[in-house]
Amino acid sequence: MPSPEALLVFAALSLGLALTPGPNMLYLVSRSLAQGTGAGLVSLLGCQAGSLVIMLCAAAGITAALLAIPYAWEVLRLGGAAYLLWLAWQSLRPGGQPLFAPRALPREPAARLFGIGAATAALNPKVALFYMAVLPPFIDPARGHVLLQGAMLGGVQIAVCTLFDALLVLGAAGTARLLGAHPGWMAAQRWLLGGALGLLAVKLATTERAP
Repeated sequence: MPSPEALLVFAALSLGLALTPGPNMLYLVSRSLAQGTGAGLVSLLGCQAGSLVIMLCAAAGITAALLAIPYAWEVLRLGGAAYLLWLAWQSLRPGGQPLFAPRALPREPAARLFGIGAATAALNPKVALFYMAVLPPFIDPARGHVLLQGAMLGGVQIAVCTLFDALLVLGAAGTARLLGAHPGWMAAQRWLLGGALGLLAVKLATTERAP
């Protein structure tokens, strides 16, 4: 299984993914503000179901690549570092619609909320790229079954993002009011997140595989 250090670093990267605005976060916040906390939580279950499908597919594909392609680990490690730098830029770049801006959405039944959430996550390039670029460097064939390691690390990512997104849904209305009154807090969050993702990208790029 992955080492405790690898699990901790991967959990930190997963939190960075959760903190970076994207289709999942936009959908959950919009639905929570438009239809209430219950609708947001049902949508969250759908999003995580879609993420689970992506994770299992990515873990299986990564397993095949690491076992069959020479230097695959090095290529994927550098690709993961580049992806983290891109996430850092997405956090720091100016412009974009405020995440917590009110949006008029029609009321939807629970089954449709779940389905839309699952489709949003399954079609979210940010989640797919995270698994394909950031997950592989944390898998070490010397530590056991590669597919099992990938599933464990993916489980850590899903658990971290589920917890964060649940807090986001539960606090969407209050957060919207707070950021409306103190817009500088959002700017500070963006710079802190961007800096943290940049540092993690450097760490990933300089990490050597255990012999």
